Amino acid sequence: MRFINSFIDALPYLNLLFALLVIFFERRNPSATWAWLMVLLLIPGIGFILYLTFGQNLSRKKMFDFKIAEDRFHKKLLLQGKQLSEDTIKFNDRAMTNYKDMMYMNLINSQSVFTQDNSVKIYTDGHDKFRELFKAIEEAKDHIHMVYYIIKNDSLGNKIIDTLARKASQGVEVRFLYDGMGGLRLPRKFFNRLKNAGGKVACFFPSLLPFVNIRVNYRNHRKIAVIDGKTAFVGGFNIGDEYLGENKKFGYWRDTHLQITGSAVDSLQQRFLLDWRYASEEKITFDKKYFPNKYSKGQIGIQIVSSGPDSEWEQIKNGYIKMIHSAKKSVYIQTPYFIPDESILEALKIASLSGVDVRIMIPNKPDHPFVYWASLCYIGELLKSGVRSYTYNKGFIHSKTVVVDGAISSVGTANMDVRSFKLNFEVNAFIYDVNISKELEEIFEEDIKVSTEITRDLYEKRSVVIKFKESISRLLSPVL
Repeated sequence: MRFINSFIDALPYLNLLFALLVIFFERRNPSATWAWLMVLLLIPGIGFILYLTFGQNLSRKKMFDFKIAEDRFHKKLLLQGKQLSEDTIKFNDRAMTNYKDMMYMNLINSQSVFTQDNSVKIYTDGHDKFRELFKAIEEAKDHIHMVYYIIKNDSLGNKIIDTLARKASQGVEVRFLYDGMGGLRLPRKFFNRLKNAGGKVACFFPSLLPFVNIRVNYRNHRKIAVIDGKTAFVGGFNIGDEYLGENKKFGYWRDTHLQITGSAVDSLQQRFLLDWRYASEEKITFDKKYFPNKYSKGQIGIQIVSSGPDSEWEQIKNGYIKMIHSAKKSVYIQTPYFIPDESILEALKIASLSGVDVRIMIPNKPDHPFVYWASLCYIGELLKSGVRSYTYNKGFIHSKTVVVDGAISSVGTANMDVRSFKLNFEVNAFIYDVNISKELEEIFEEDIKVSTEITRDLYEKRSVVIKFKESISRLLSPVL
């Protein structure tokens, strides 16, 4: 009892110490700093536990020094002989010359090589996506590389592992990387059949304790599959029955995923190998067999852009901003979580006030309540500038897409939120092609048919309870 009383007496001093740590050592964005200071002030003791779980950045540089050096070294090697100047790019579609500055920015910021010999298929339904992924896995001859934020111990998850184990037993190199938070509930023996067949498995930023992981930040949120260095998949679908629409809570799962063939596959392969080297500590070489010659007849321009807490710049966010600023006619956004920082928020307002048709689609039900109510609050602010917004009603929309002027687009793993921009490892395909962008635009317009528009009148009629939830969530949004 005496210890408890002493601890309570010491709380004000501990809070002061924690506040000093946040202010002087973290060097955060001021809004995030103030948010954490309020958490520490309003809920002393518990606030610090939340800070340790969700907020602290003190060890980030030390954690990723090795990864940063590795990434830079190998990216430099793989960029040798590639197009390194905006003046050297010759476009299949002359209309894409309007976006040369954006391509150059992605090249400088993210060392993202622009290639235009690619073919792309879009999947919005989990059954379609996984059917094609299984087909590609079955046809693999040399290697299968996969990284997924989440894989679940259910029918789809076990089918994936069984199929990979069978391919490994046939002599195909199989490497599977999953995130320590996304795979937190997996039983210890889940991957044994794959390992016993000769496959390799690694966990990104694993928990020190079974079934418990307080390190919410710095998660590998990427979803990439590369087959024989020739075909790749990237997008929003994780691995689990939920993503086939078999979860009663969320119902139909609406997402967006891409299948890519062509030279852009090399960039996704590179991304996987860099993450694999860091997580597995296997000194895998960047062998030629992982980057075979491409004989694609595609004409689609793509840059693969990755970002994370190990990045000098917020590359994907910068790409989004550049897209929005380039808009002359329209900006269509689909995201499950809409927690923009001031730069994104202002870019959208300016675009809308300039006469651009800006539309944003979010889910109509929360899977993370604070994030959902904060999203609505930001939507409400944007409505004043003429932005149109919709809630998707058919099920849960998890798609992460941006389409501008029906000409350029981005599809990948990054949500339109601060966590994706700063704290998670993400990867997006930036696509410079009218046909693909028009297709994504048409998909958006079809989704509107099963959505409800949030008009200004409807938003103003929300209850006092919802207004209170929005206010609290908006206040906490820098740390969500």
